[in-house]
Amino acid sequence: MQMFHTPVTSAMQGDRLGICVTQFDPKLLERGLVCAPDTLYTVHAAIISVEKIPYFRGPLQTKSKFHITVGHDTVMGRLLFFSPASDSFDQEPLLDSFDFSQEYLFQEQYLCKDMAPAITDSDKTHKAGQAPEGHYPRQQWALVEFEKPVTCPRLCLVIGSRLDADIHTNTCRLAFHGILLHGLEDKNYTESFLPTLKVYKLKHKHGLVERAMDDYSVIGRSLFKKETNIQLFVGLKVHLSTGEQGVIDSAFGQSGKFKIHIAGGLSPESKKILTPVLKKRGRAGRGEAAKQEEGTERPEPTQHVSLSLSFKRYIFDTHKRMVQSP
Repeated sequence: MQMFHTPVTSAMQGDRLGICVTQFDPKLLERGLVCAPDTLYTVHAAIISVEKIPYFRGPLQTKSKFHITVGHDTVMGRLLFFSPASDSFDQEPLLDSFDFSQEYLFQEQYLCKDMAPAITDSDKTHKAGQAPEGHYPRQQWALVEFEKPVTCPRLCLVIGSRLDADIHTNTCRLAFHGILLHGLEDKNYTESFLPTLKVYKLKHKHGLVERAMDDYSVIGRSLFKKETNIQLFVGLKVHLSTGEQGVIDSAFGQSGKFKIHIAGGLSPESKKILTPVLKKRGRAGRGEAAKQEEGTERPEPTQHVSLSLSFKRYIFDTHKRMVQSP
C-alpha cells in the first residue's frame, strides 16, 4: 500500500491509497471505494431536492445539462424540475425523504423570484403548470439522469455547476445544491421506475358552443383540430361559460365538432342564448337596391358561449392518458 508514493501499513476513513494486488489487471479497475456493506450504491439517475445558489446567474431549465458532483464523481446530468401542486406550495419541506404517493407538478424551470420566465408564450406557460406570479414553492425537486453511473452514499450532497463557463468572467459557476433523496440503481429505470413517479402537466383547451340540440345536448366546435381522434376525449368533462358542466359524448361529423351531454340540462337563460337565429343576407341586382330575403346560412346563437376542457397528463405514463380531478 502507498499513500502519495510513500509506503504505509495502515489506512483509515477518508484516506487515499494506492494498492498493489497480485494477478489483477489494473485496466479493469482504475479507482474504487472501500466501504462497509450497503454503505454505497451505484445509480444511473436520482431524485434530488434542489435549492438554487443565489449568486448563479441564469435559469435552471428542464432538459438542460449541468456538471453534477455527487460522492467522489463529477459527471454530466440532464435535469427535469417539478414541484408540489400549486395549492400545496406552502407545505412543510421534507428534508431527507421523498413521498412517492403524492402527485407533482412539472416545471419548465426552477421557480424563484429572481428568475426570468423560461418561455414567453403565456399559453405554453399555463400548460406547463407554472406558478402564479409572485408565488413560489417552498421545496422543489429534480430528476437527474446521469450520463455515466455514479457510486455514492444515500442522502449525500449534490452540487450542480457549469464548469464549462469562462473562468475569466466574474460569474458564479455553482448553480444549485441539494440532497440525493432516491437513487435509481436499475439501468432500465425509464421502464421499471419512472411510470410510478406521478409528475403531471396541466393541459387546457378552449372552444365554442355552436348550438343547442335539445335541453340536454349541445354541439361544440373549435376545441379540436379536424384530424383529432375525438374518441380519445369521450367521457371528459367540459365547462360552459354559462355555468353548466357537460361530458363529451361523441364526434359530430368529420370537421372536428362534437356532441356534449349536459346531465343537469341547460338553464332557461342558456337555452335562450343558444337558440339559433336565422341570418338574413342581401341580394342586389344590377342597378337595383339590395333586397333582403331569408338566407339559408347556418343558424348562429345570439351570443357566443365558450367552453373549456382541463385535464392532467402524466409525463411518464406510457399510455398518455388524460386524467381529470373528480
